[in-house]
Amino acid sequence: MQVIKLKIKDSIYEKLIWLLSKFSKDEIEIIHEDENFISHKKYLQSELDEILKGEAKFIDVDDAEKQIDDMIKKNHI
Repeated sequence: MQVIKLKIKDSIYEKLIWLLSKFSKDEIEIIHEDENFISHKKYLQSELDEILKGEAKFIDVDDAEKQIDDMIKKNHI
C-alpha cells in the first residue's frame, strides 16, 4: 500500500473527503495528522534515533517504578 501526503485548501477539503470516503476501507484509509500527532511523531523519532546511535540511557524496571512512585508522591502532597 502506498502513502500520499497532501496539502488541501479548506475550500475543497470536504469534497475530497467525500470522494475518498466512497472507496472501501481496504482500498483507502484516511489518516488525520494534527499538530499533536506531528509533535509526538517527532519526539518518538528523536528517541529512536538516540537508541540507534547507541546514545540512549536505559534504566531497569525497579528504578522506573521508584521514579514513578516518587513523582506520584510529589504531585499528591
